[in-house]
Amino acid sequence: MGRLVHFEIHVDDMERAKKFYGEVFGWTFEDWSDYAGMSYWGAVTGDVNQPGINGALMQRQGASPQPGQAMNGYACTMGVEDYDSTETKILNLGGNLALPGMAWQGYYIDTEGNLFGIHQPDKHAK
Repeated sequence: MGRLVHFEIHVDDMERAKKFYGEVFGWTFEDWSDYAGMSYWGAVTGDVNQPGINGALMQRQGASPQPGQAMNGYACTMGVEDYDSTETKILNLGGNLALPGMAWQGYYIDTEGNLFGIHQPDKHAK
């Protein structure tokens, strides 16, 4: 079975991206640049005993996504405990709303132009 086990977020400004994802989601980073042969930072996204996966930030090798450009890859969605406070952090740290929210699911554009989602589980959501 082809289970998702790792993700990569392509970035223009590594320090800006580490600050964004670190402050919004509490991720920590490990420098794997020597192994990868380029600027490549492993992203530890949570406790290994909880559902989810780790990934990495890697230096973008081509043009950045342009505003209004059609989606041409995967959108990663992060589970959050408090949608409203997470949205506030995203916007305060330079992210932008990408698509209008749908209940407790919304899409944003990070500081590097990448689309991502956030999701707050709620058994009462319709």
